[in-house]
Amino acid sequence: MKIALTGNPNSGKTTLFNAITGKIEHVGNWAGVTVDKKEGEVKKNLNKSGEKITAVDLPGAYSMSPFTSEESITRDFVKNENPDVIINIVDATNLSRSLFFTTQLMELGIPVVVALNKSDLNDKKKMAIDAAALSKALGCPVVKTVSTKSSGNGLEALISKAVEVKGKSQSAPYDSRGVDLTDAKAVKASDKKRYEFVNGIVLKVEERKVSSNRQTRQDAVDRIVAHKWFGIPIFAMVMWAVFSISQTHLGPLLADAFVGWIDGIYAWADSMLGESVSPILSSLLLDGIIGGVGAVVGFLPLIMVLFFLLALLEDCGYMARVAVVMDRFFKRVGLSGKSIIPMVIGTGCAIPGVMATRTIKNERQRRTTAMLTPFMPCGAKLPVIALFAGAFFEDAAWVGTAMYFMGIAIIIIGALIVVRITGEKNKRSFFIMELPEYRFPSIKRATISTFSRAKSFIIKASTIILLCNAAVQVMQTFNWQLQVVAEGAESTSILASIASPFAIILIPLGFGAWQLAAAAITGFIAKENVVGTLAVVYSITNFIDTEELALVSGGADVASVMGLTSVAALAYLMFNMFTPPCFAAIGAMNSEMEDKKWLWGGIAFQFGMGYTVAFLTYQIGTLVTTGFFGTAFIPGLIAVAAIAGYVIYLVKKGEEKANQKNLKMSA
Repeated sequence: MKIALTGNPNSGKTTLFNAITGKIEHVGNWAGVTVDKKEGEVKKNLNKSGEKITAVDLPGAYSMSPFTSEESITRDFVKNENPDVIINIVDATNLSRSLFFTTQLMELGIPVVVALNKSDLNDKKKMAIDAAALSKALGCPVVKTVSTKSSGNGLEALISKAVEVKGKSQSAPYDSRGVDLTDAKAVKASDKKRYEFVNGIVLKVEERKVSSNRQTRQDAVDRIVAHKWFGIPIFAMVMWAVFSISQTHLGPLLADAFVGWIDGIYAWADSMLGESVSPILSSLLLDGIIGGVGAVVGFLPLIMVLFFLLALLEDCGYMARVAVVMDRFFKRVGLSGKSIIPMVIGTGCAIPGVMATRTIKNERQRRTTAMLTPFMPCGAKLPVIALFAGAFFEDAAWVGTAMYFMGIAIIIIGALIVVRITGEKNKRSFFIMELPEYRFPSIKRATISTFSRAKSFIIKASTIILLCNAAVQVMQTFNWQLQVVAEGAESTSILASIASPFAIILIPLGFGAWQLAAAAITGFIAKENVVGTLAVVYSITNFIDTEELALVSGGADVASVMGLTSVAALAYLMFNMFTPPCFAAIGAMNSEMEDKKWLWGGIAFQFGMGYTVAFLTYQIGTLVTTGFFGTAFIPGLIAVAAIAGYVIYLVKKGEEKANQKNLKMSA
């Protein structure tokens, strides 16, 4: 038996899906979180029929007449895949809006069960819905549900009703199937009648004691939090607090204990190997695998604290306000208001962030958003931020906060450039978003989300990062004649010979060492590899303990070992933040852009932007701190000028194209 879960965005659909299947799909309080259908088997304790039941979580939709590609997925599945039953998740706090979609679903000839979700909030809002009267008016079962509760949630009754109506016919309460969909006036008239029908039902079954026109306490908070001027500094303070807690206070405390276990594993493995084992094998296992992977995994507690705090912010409804605050800026640079959602999702991982761009209808805006979303620091980049913040800036919370706001600034600049290159600078977009009510965030949901992301991090560390670090250790151990490289002659290794040509290009950025170039290269496989590779090439197994860092290489601190000033370290960090993402994210870009010219143009743009930002950071920072420009200023300036010149050429070409188009239209 197959059940399709449908409903408006922000109706609690994915939360209900997780509750009945036991899965942990991402839940967000905005449209666009579910970008494709998700399947899962209904839990046995909720399914008393004994029949295997598969639930399919479909993207949120307002209508069976799709406006976005997301809504197309829902419409096509319901119409073509023939589910046995449709469970329509209806937001009990917004009944009139939700029932428009319900009446459309009931015209399809598939049995429908209405889940009156978020029923617990009705009491708080002094509202009451007569479920029996609503069921009679619609001609289908209506079950009150609270998908956020573990008991007394109505989910068993919901599944029972779904099994009960399977194969039974239902009459549509309102039928407009005879409307000519090619006739705009007829469709508009039909929709108007449908709204009148829905409003008539709502008047009969819903009782409100508080007028929806009154300004609530939440409205008053939104006037400050989502204010066009106050919103940005409030967001900056919130992000600073998040990074301060995760990177400076609580995170390092947990990390110190965690790193102690990793050091214990290293010492145990060293004692088990003994002196009889080959030094090459010992080095591969201890330094390449345990040391390299351990250096990355050592940042896991910091990342978990950060993700936990971000999950709380999202669950309480604040992140939706951030989207509203940023909308006015994004529209001015030619992006869609919906571009914000992929970028917020991208702070967890760039891949689902890029995939979420499919909710954007305009092709140019969708491709531009897919290209710019990876500039937001994702979870894979957090170990790199944590490493450099700890090693060079005394765990300063401003480092991580600055990376987020730098990412936003680069996105805005990038959008301005792309919109001028494509010649569509005068096109504006519209953004409609429901702001969820503020609520006390669920510690349970935040914990589940955090451990889910931690699991993904550990899986990546034990596969991709492990293999990459092992390969780095082997290439650092041998030269091209497969001879073991003598101590002090690491520059003759395979790894050094591969990385050295790239290191020359990076000299104007302040980090021309082959070791740093090698770490940046492996970062394109997975950004966590930057930390792992640095651990291998510099033989540092613990980046967390500052006392150990100070004792690296005969008492020299980590800055001396890497040969970086604090300004060069910041430039290196920005280079890794704002050059192309990992290969998997590039694959997602390719899928969503559906155009090789846009893909390669996007990758080139990301390289150019990362190189330029790192160059400016190093050279200007060095000038301010020392009174002189940094190393290789002139060659770097020539390279950056060439990048800027090519961009200006493309912009002028785009403007000429736009002018020609306008002349044709006026003629």
